[in-house]
Order: sequence, then C-alpha cells, then structure tokens
Amino acid sequence: MIARDAYRSPTILMIRKLHFVFLAALIAVGATPLHGVTLGSVSGMVRDSAGTPQIGAEVQLLRPDLSVMAIVYTDDSGRFNIPSIMPGRYAIKAMGAWFLPSLRIGLRVRANTVVNLTLNSLYEAMQWLPAEPRAGNAQKDDWAWTLRSAANRPLLRWLEDGPLVVISDGAGGHPKLKARLVATGQEGVFGESGERISTAIQETPSNSRELLARVDFAPGTDADMESMLGFRQDLGLAGSVQSVAAISIHPEMEAGGGNGLVEAGMRSWETMRLGDELEAEAGSNQVLARLSGPRAESAVDLLPFASFAWRNGSAAIRYRMSSSLPGAAASDDTEARTWLTPLSLRKGALAVEHGNHQELGWERRTDRSGVSVLVYNDRVDNPVVEAHGQFVEGDNAASTVLVDPLSGLLRAAGPNFSSAGVAAIFERGLPGGNHFRLSYAVGDALVLSALPASSPAPDTLAQLLAGLHPRRAQACALSVSGTLDGTGAHWQASYRWQPEDTVTQVAPFALDAVDPYLNVHLRQPIHLRSDGTGGFQAVFDVRNLLAQGYRTYLLSDGSLLIFAQQQRGISAGLTFNF
Repeated sequence: MIARDAYRSPTILMIRKLHFVFLAALIAVGATPLHGVTLGSVSGMVRDSAGTPQIGAEVQLLRPDLSVMAIVYTDDSGRFNIPSIMPGRYAIKAMGAWFLPSLRIGLRVRANTVVNLTLNSLYEAMQWLPAEPRAGNAQKDDWAWTLRSAANRPLLRWLEDGPLVVISDGAGGHPKLKARLVATGQEGVFGESGERISTAIQETPSNSRELLARVDFAPGTDADMESMLGFRQDLGLAGSVQSVAAISIHPEMEAGGGNGLVEAGMRSWETMRLGDELEAEAGSNQVLARLSGPRAESAVDLLPFASFAWRNGSAAIRYRMSSSLPGAAASDDTEARTWLTPLSLRKGALAVEHGNHQELGWERRTDRSGVSVLVYNDRVDNPVVEAHGQFVEGDNAASTVLVDPLSGLLRAAGPNFSSAGVAAIFERGLPGGNHFRLSYAVGDALVLSALPASSPAPDTLAQLLAGLHPRRAQACALSVSGTLDGTGAHWQASYRWQPEDTVTQVAPFALDAVDPYLNVHLRQPIHLRSDGTGGFQAVFDVRNLLAQGYRTYLLSDGSLLIFAQQQRGISAGLTFNF
C-alpha cells in the first residue's frame, strides 16, 4: 500500500503543477489588455483620377451604420493613417475640395490594412463613372445622432438625409455639450397646433455613450407639453443598447365627458451582431396613458418587436415582427410624439393602436442604389382614424372620439382588420447629392365610402363610423431630396397615392413610409460668420399640400366631419444652435 502511494504521489504532484500552470496562463491572458493584442490600423493614400496625391483631404472611418468613428487628414504626400482600431467591418470615406466624396464600404480591418482612395470631380463622374452618392447636407452637421432603430434607420437625427456624424471623434475625444432652440408655428397637427418652443441638449459623456434630451411646450399658456430622453450605449463589435423615454401632457384633450390626457412611453432594444453575416435586434415598447375627468380611463400595453438579418455581401434576407406601428414619417426623430403610440377612443375607453406584423424580405444595397422586396401579414387592432370635426352638439362625440379643441382634429378607433400583401422599394443616389426613392405596396386599408345621395344623413358619429370596412388597395410613392449647392438649403418633396376613399395607410407597419399625397420640406441655413458656422436655420414643412383624400360628411344635426389619411398641415420656424 505504501509502495502504491509512493508511486501515485509524483503523478498527483504533476497534475497539480499542470493545474497551476494553466491557472497562471489564464490569469496572464485575462490581465493582458485587449487592445494590446487585437488592435489594427488603416492607412493609405488619397489621389485624384490623374494620380496626383491630395494634400489635406479629409478621411473618415465609419462604423457599419455609417456613423463617424474617427477623422484624419492626409499629409503633404497624400497619405493618411488611422491607428488603434478594433478588427471588424467598417467603411471609409475621403473628401476634398472640388471633388465628390469617395466611399468604400464593407472594409475588413485587420493589422496594417492598406486602402487607397481616388477622388473624382463631378464632370468626371458624369462622363465616365456611375454617380457616387454624397451626403445630403454639404456642410457637416455635428448634431446628427447615430442611434439606429429596428429598421436600421437613424434613431435621432436633426436633418433628413444629412450626414450621420457622431459627436465624439473617437478615442481620446472629450465630452461635448450642445444646445438647440427651436421656435415654430404650426397648424393641422393633432395635439401640437399653435406656437411651439423646443429646447434640446445633447451630451457625449464618453466615447461609447450618447444622451439627448428635448422639451417642447406652448409659450404663454397652460396647454400641452412634451419631452423625451434618449440614451445609447455602444458595446463595440457586439452591438449596442438603446432606450428612448417620452411623455406628453395634454390638459386640453376632451373625451367621454372628461379632459386631460397624459401618455408615457418607454422604448428599449438591443442590437446584436454575430460576425459579419448575422444581425439581430429585439426590444419592446411600453405604453401607459391616462385620461382625467369624472370617468378616468387608463390604458397599459407592452408591445414587443424583433428582427433578424442574414447578410451575404451586399444582399440580405431579413425577418421582422412587430406589434407597434411606426411613428409618422414626417416627424422629427427627436420629437416625443415620434416615440409615443397613437391613441384613440372606443366606447368611451382609451384604445392603443397596435397589432401583429410579420414580414420576410430580401434586399440588396450598393454604394449607389438599393432594392428590397418583402411579403407581410398584418393584424391591426384599434386603427386610428382622424378627422376634422365641427360639432353642433358636443355630446355627439362624447364617448366616440378623442378631441383636440386647439387643432379641431379628432381621433376614433376603427374596426380591427387583417391584411396580407407585398411591398417593394427602389432607391438610388443621383448626381449633385440628390436622392431618389420609389416604393409600391398592396394590401388592405380601411375605407369610408361616400353616402348615396338618396340616403338620409347619419344621426350620430357612431353610425357614420360603423360604415368603416377594410378593402384591398394599392399605394405608390415617390420621394426626391437633396441639397442646393451654394446656399446649403436642404429640400425634400414626396408624393404618395392610394385611393382617396381609404382613410388608413396601406401596409401600415412599413418603416420609413412616405406621408400621404404631396409634401414639401425645406431647411435653409443662415450663417452669421464667414467660415459658414454659427447662425440659425429657417424651417418650412407642408403636409398634404393639395388637401387630397378628403371625405366630407354631414350629420343630421348639422355637424360637419372631414376624414382624411392625413390632414393638411403647415409648420414654419427658426432653429438656433449654441
């Protein structure tokens, strides 16, 4: 027995030594800084089409969502170097005076990656090369916020189609604080008509975190107030975590014999990247609303959403499910109402617009164009139907609609319905920094047919709303946007057609859908300094300019109701940056 123990003892000691060595190796690896063994770099040269090195050209390293990660400038030999980069997929862009930007996407960064870029003039691009897209705003806007939504679209940004620029310039960047003041006057907007003052503050406390807060109110009155707070935590190659909280207080709202509506929403989601091929996103939208008055009403809902994408080069297959409808297409992503779920009234109770959406689609994108096709299946509960109302007897709509007396608009809940259809989108960058987008969709939408001339007028609004029913319909949309050289004015014009008797959108869960009928957007910068910085911007927006799609009905008591997919609305004002 003693001999056996003496034989096994060296073996046990050897195993213990191996365990110790293995543990020491783990500790050494864990203590080694990650960046010490995994960081790479990107270097190269920027030339023009004749091969001449470009001195002082700006080179930007972009994340996969095209947000700016780092900015450097070429030296007197046209060379640039961007050190200390985590390996992965990036994009790189070069810009120079009198040249079109040059963009390279899908760049795999490893140790000592070399990329040479060529800048072409506008004449060369038009004569010999396909037009390269460039940013919609000629001047860099450091207000753009690069959060992304489930559709991989900007979450918070100040300029549509503008450059996506993150506040921090990358490693070593210092926290920055920005402020913005907006004064506008508007009409034809549910819950927001009249004079408005908005203040916003954006802060970048660290390279991986971003914060934005906004408050919107009507000056000199006790009318409604809205506010929102956005937060983003970048997790590097693993993805990001994002949250947006919004609240609106509308003491003037009337419904069911009471008044005063308070709504709060919290939308949180996480983006996960599994290598270069797989991407997933999951989150939820929590809704809480309360209507004050003798008959206090509350509504609480939890609306989850998720998407999964498999990419192979420039093509991708995507699946998306959602129970929350997207906000208005024309809304500024920094506005609280963009993140609040539409509400209406059904039989005197608050109704939250929601449903169940599933889609399976294919898309392909290049530097210059993109095309996507998808099939979808929807169930829509409590679809919001909006109208402009002039009631002779106020009790007519007491338990039927949610009324905003400031704008004269009202909202009712239409019948639940299901739909299945197809949607397709084609978009392309045009010369001069312009952008073209064409979309088509087919599916069901709610219809409010005209009353026969011989039939008597309805006695109540409820009788009129009982005529709402779903019907198969088609929709086509065209959108063009760009920036005027010299003035820097950003403009966007769009038109979406679908049958005029439809009062809800075809494919209501579509992301980035164009607003109904003719819409015009203009944002003109007015600079106070010769270097093109400072100053303010004049903003002008018109929705449904030609007042199309109006469905007019007269009740037996003389009340007049005008239904539409979108009422004509006008907004204009000034924006000051600090």
